[in-house]
Amino acid sequence: MDEQRWTDPAWLATAYDWVDEQLGDLGLTRTGAVEQPHVARWSTVLRVPTDAGAVFFKANQELLRHEAAVVGLLAARVPDRVPPLLAVDAERGWMLMADAGETLRVVSAREESLERWYDALGAVARIQLAVEDDVDALLAMGVPDHRLAGVPAGYARLMDEIDAEPRFRTAQGYVEELCAELASYGIPDSIQHDDLHDAQVFVQDGADGGRQLVMDWGDACVSQPFCVLSVALEGVIAWGLDDVEDSVDTAPFRDAYLAPWAARLPGVDLAAAVMPAVRLGWAIRAVNGHLPGDVDQTVTRLRMFLDGRA
Repeated sequence: MDEQRWTDPAWLATAYDWVDEQLGDLGLTRTGAVEQPHVARWSTVLRVPTDAGAVFFKANQELLRHEAAVVGLLAARVPDRVPPLLAVDAERGWMLMADAGETLRVVSAREESLERWYDALGAVARIQLAVEDDVDALLAMGVPDHRLAGVPAGYARLMDEIDAEPRFRTAQGYVEELCAELASYGIPDSIQHDDLHDAQVFVQDGADGGRQLVMDWGDACVSQPFCVLSVALEGVIAWGLDDVEDSVDTAPFRDAYLAPWAARLPGVDLAAAVMPAVRLGWAIRAVNGHLPGDVDQTVTRLRMFLDGRA
């Protein structure tokens, strides 16, 4: 299992050597012990202290190795929202990143406010618009393809893989209806983060009060872009600061996301398009995020798809 690989002394020694080599090229020096704050089946993160502040190393499992190339592209298109990498090994999918600040989860709790989500959601829309013409390049990097035409087949495969209960299987027609409805709006495919929660957004300090950076693109797919709102609106914002379901009106946050799209698609009823996108987004999240042996998490997402609650 990858968790064991990430903590294997031999693997860590190789990673440390690579980090030190990159730091040398950057004119930086490691100044203390490396910490490993994140170890998961799919990735690990190392915190490396240097004479210019902490930097962070990330490695992904094979299926997510493309994140390094994806972040490189996004940073080139929208450098103020996806910080450029300090170093990258695209072959191994290794990244070295500057400190992005605190997570939105931490900052929102301290400020007792969800206000920063407005800027974050607008940033996500601008990122998607900036790479609208890069869909083929993203797919060539290995980003999963969940464009509307292929979603029904992907959903059907998942049903067989998890031996799904009947009500999820009979929702096949609903998936097809949602895909057809969303396609009718003519919204172009783009990158879709697919796990946009408040620990994936970072707040970078600044004289203007800071800006929000969108990080952790390992789960991203090419899809109908509005599906990114499933997790953000229903999975996070609607629960508010006190974790109470449906305690927050998500419409203003939806509109903050849609504002950049309005200039791209004048005359389209974008708010109406969000409704089927949020439902379908959970089905895509179930397909895209399914890990063998973790059926419970997948079923939770399928319940969100059909019921709007886990």
